[in-house]
Amino acid sequence: MSRRLHARPAATSADAGMQRQGGAEASSLAPGGLLRSSLIPSHFHPARQRPTPPSESVMSQDVLPSTSLNPSPLPCDQAPLVVGLDLGGTKMAAALVDADGALQGPVSSCPTPAHDGPAAMLDAISGLITKVVGAGTHQEPGSAVPITAVGIGTAGVVDVERGAILSATDAITGWAGTQVAAGVRERLAAQGLGELPIHVENDVDAYAAGEAWLGAGTGAEVVLMVAVGTGVGGALVLDGRTRRGAHHVAGEIGHVPVPGAQGEPCTCGRTGHLEGITAGPQIHRRYLAKGGAPDVPDARGVEERAAAGDDIAVEVYRDSATCLGRALAGLVTVIDPDVVVVSGGLARAGDLWWKPLRQTFTAEIIAPLAPIKIIPATLGTTAPIVGAARGALALAASNDNHRP
Repeated sequence: MSRRLHARPAATSADAGMQRQGGAEASSLAPGGLLRSSLIPSHFHPARQRPTPPSESVMSQDVLPSTSLNPSPLPCDQAPLVVGLDLGGTKMAAALVDADGALQGPVSSCPTPAHDGPAAMLDAISGLITKVVGAGTHQEPGSAVPITAVGIGTAGVVDVERGAILSATDAITGWAGTQVAAGVRERLAAQGLGELPIHVENDVDAYAAGEAWLGAGTGAEVVLMVAVGTGVGGALVLDGRTRRGAHHVAGEIGHVPVPGAQGEPCTCGRTGHLEGITAGPQIHRRYLAKGGAPDVPDARGVEERAAAGDDIAVEVYRDSATCLGRALAGLVTVIDPDVVVVSGGLARAGDLWWKPLRQTFTAEIIAPLAPIKIIPATLGTTAPIVGAARGALALAASNDNHRP
């Protein structure tokens, strides 16, 4: 989920035919995670409740429908719906989301054609959105419903205002430079969905937005979000707004130098960064390098070996957690958040990982900040869908407010 700062830069010129997306901070929330009244019409009152647990449908990779969708107009007494989409390296998932952040239809997913080029990616994204729209709501399954906007959370450094990828790794071939908002809008219009506002943001930012709104960060003024899985990413939510910084990488904890990681290679090409010792693939790499069992396939296997008493496995898991604890102590001292929320595959490792993480953080943090808790995320896989949808709701409302 990391933005991966080493990736190739995108071209600097914007697509001449692309509309601007209403401002990078259009997806703002009020303190406590509620959408700002200045951006959201009076009938939007997001409740602090968790989204309805989703059912999931899986679609084929041939996702573009053969006929265009023409959903019926939205009844005047029905709250607007948007589509939130989480774009991963192997799979993408999306669902209908209402103004309260509740999922109103099943979660649909499809494989990510990560190495087939940007056009195939945009086709798949648009096809999945039309699939979700056509599937209808829980109340009216199979009946296509109108939507007011789309929100997309994607890997890479994202220019939110333009809906474009500034840089990305080769995990998605050719993704850097892709005009996501423009490409998806064009394809959805061709499918009969109209010229929709398209909000695009980094996937960790979307995850943080979802958790700050309706998850572990609900009610907090300042939330520091950390995602630890195949990479290490981070995001910062202040007064309910995801702060992206001057260069779109605020909260990027994965590439912070940290004691204990000296000499460890990082995915950015440098050494000594947090991701180089804390991320799952690096746990596995270090386990093998230290003489661990060669038949262990991945970090999950290392975790299983650690639980069985393998000393090398225990060591590399402890190192991962200890370095993260040190890094968090430093960031927390600078930011002073209400809470630190941790998500990702490593967050599910149990006491093997959480105990040294919390012990190190407690040992390093200064006394006035000792009450700050590090807690696991609560929304699970729906968090980035809900967070991306939140941005879509704000963008749609902003567009409405600027209409003559």
